[in-house]
Amino acid sequence: MTSAPATIDDRSQRRALAWLRTFQDRPVLPLLALLAVLVVAFILLNPRTNLSELVSSTLRAAVPLAILAGCQTLVMLTAGIDLSVAATASMSAFVAASLLDQLGLGAAITIPLLIAVVIGIVNGVGVGVFRVHPLIMTLGMGLVVFGASNAWQLLTVRTSSGVPAEIRFIGSGAYFGILPVSLIVFVPLAAVILIGLRRTGYGRLLYAIGDNAIAARLSGARSWQVLVVLYAISAVLAAIAGYLISGFTNVASVTLADSYLLPSVAAAVIGGTSIFGGRGGYAGTIVGALILTVATSLLYSLGFPEAVRQIFFGLVIVLVAAGYARVIGET
Repeated sequence: MTSAPATIDDRSQRRALAWLRTFQDRPVLPLLALLAVLVVAFILLNPRTNLSELVSSTLRAAVPLAILAGCQTLVMLTAGIDLSVAATASMSAFVAASLLDQLGLGAAITIPLLIAVVIGIVNGVGVGVFRVHPLIMTLGMGLVVFGASNAWQLLTVRTSSGVPAEIRFIGSGAYFGILPVSLIVFVPLAAVILIGLRRTGYGRLLYAIGDNAIAARLSGARSWQVLVVLYAISAVLAAIAGYLISGFTNVASVTLADSYLLPSVAAAVIGGTSIFGGRGGYAGTIVGALILTVATSLLYSLGFPEAVRQIFFGLVIVLVAAGYARVIGET
C-alpha cells in the first residue's frame, strides 16, 4: 500500500529531471517558447504597444547584453567567470569619448580596445599561470580598471563625455524603423562565436578544459595559453559592448555598464551554460538575453523599481544553477 505514492513521486522526479536535461542539452526551443510567452504577456498588459517599436527597442537593448553575456558564456565553459567585463565596457566607452577631440574617432576607438587586450591578458595570466580563482582574479581586475578609469576621469576633469555621433548611430539607430544598426556589429560577432565553439579546435579546447582540466592538460592541451587568449577575447568583446551601450544610452561614464554585470551572468545561465564548465553554447545565451530584456520591460511596465529587477536576476541565477547542479548530480 505504501509503494504507490513512492512510485508516483519517483515518476514525477524522473519527469522533472528529464525536462531539466532537455533544457540543458537543447535549451533554444523551450527558451524561445518562454520568450514568446513573455512577449504575449507584455502586449496583453500594454495593448497600445506598437509591435514594430517593441521589436526594435528590444533588439537594441538586447544586443549589448548579448555580447557581454557572450563573454560570460565563453569563460563559463571553462568553469570560470569574468566579473571585470562591466568595468572594461565602461572604461572603453569613457576613454573613447574622452579621446575623440584630441585623436579622432579611429584612435579613440582603437586605444580602449588595446587596453582591453591588456586587461584580458592579465586576467588570463592570473587564472591560467598563477592559478588564481577566476572570480577573485576578475573581481580584483575589475576594481583596478574602475580605479584607473576614475583616475583618468580626474585627470581629464570630466564626469562624463559626449558620445561620438558614429557610435550613437550604431548603438541607437534603426533601419526601416525596426532593424537596429547595432546588428551589423552583433551578427558577425555572434557568427564567429557560434562557429568557433562548434567547428574549431579552440572551441573544443574550451569545452575540454571546463569538463576536466586535468585530463585536458594530460592530453597535451596548454591550458594556460587557452585561458590567456580566452580572457583577452572576453575583454575585447566587453569593450565593443561598452561602445554599443554608450551609443544606445548616449552616455559615457566610468559606471556606464555596472548594471549589465548581473544580467550578463543571468543570460548565460538561462541560456544553458553551466557554471561548472564543459556544457553550454551561445545560441541559448542570445535567447536568454532577449528573455531578460523583455522581462525587464515587463517589470517596468508593471511599475516595479530597479531593486525588484536585480532581485529577479539574482533569483534566476540561483534557481537555474541549482537545477543544473541537481541534473549533474543525478547523471
